[in-house]
Amino acid sequence: MSLFAIGLLLVAAVLHATWNLLLKRAGEKYIAVWWSSIIGPLAFLPAIFIAGFPSSAIWHILLISALFEIAYYIVLAEAYKDSDFSLVYPMGRGAAPALIAVWAALFLHERFTPGGLIGIIVIVGGLLIIGGSNIFQAQSRPHLRGILLALLLALLISIYSILDGIAVKQTAALPYVIVLFFCVPIFTSPLILRQYGWNRLKNELSAHPWALAAIGVLTIGAYSLALWAYSISPLGYAGSIREVSVVMAAYAGWQFLGEKFGGLRMLGAAIIFAGIMVIALWG
Repeated sequence: MSLFAIGLLLVAAVLHATWNLLLKRAGEKYIAVWWSSIIGPLAFLPAIFIAGFPSSAIWHILLISALFEIAYYIVLAEAYKDSDFSLVYPMGRGAAPALIAVWAALFLHERFTPGGLIGIIVIVGGLLIIGGSNIFQAQSRPHLRGILLALLLALLISIYSILDGIAVKQTAALPYVIVLFFCVPIFTSPLILRQYGWNRLKNELSAHPWALAAIGVLTIGAYSLALWAYSISPLGYAGSIREVSVVMAAYAGWQFLGEKFGGLRMLGAAIIFAGIMVIALWG
């Protein structure tokens, strides 16, 4: 795998962890996701006139992926309402590469190598450490709702990653991402407007314009870089290396949001990333 692709993935990981941190700190999560999904594609719209629209051959993949992206945003916003950032993000992102390996075996008939199986086992171990971190506090139980939502996120991530990885082998990454994210507000605006009303949506934008704009721009930037790397390198390796962001997110939740069990979750996140790297190198 080229150093250029690895560099793209590392920058994408930083941007991805950053916009998730901003979303966690946002007031109304669903409104923040809605505005960011409008602002982000609009900011990058001029690129469409330079690079052109995505190839017509992959539009069916794009539309299906958009539905999974919408489901991802809904679950993500719900998870961040009452679950720690350093729990949801590392579990959701960390489990996805293992699921991608499963889908590859089931639907693409790829075989697991011993290294791949070891990597999956290591990832599961890291997930157990993060998910059960508050067991070590007296009179406390694991946050089962947060754990389940994080695992659902991993499932959704693994599905749309496979779809998008296939698509960008056939079309340019940035126009694909712009059109993909334009689909999110197109599909969700009727529900959002009915739920919150225009005045509340407008007030939220007026109160936090820069944060919402940052989430939107960083989202498009992060995923465009990741898909660019996917287009020039093996999907399984690229998807695994990108998840270095789990360690960044565990650290951010601990240091910037004051979440408990930060050291233990950092250990779990580091173990997850070690498993990801085992899959990437020997899977």
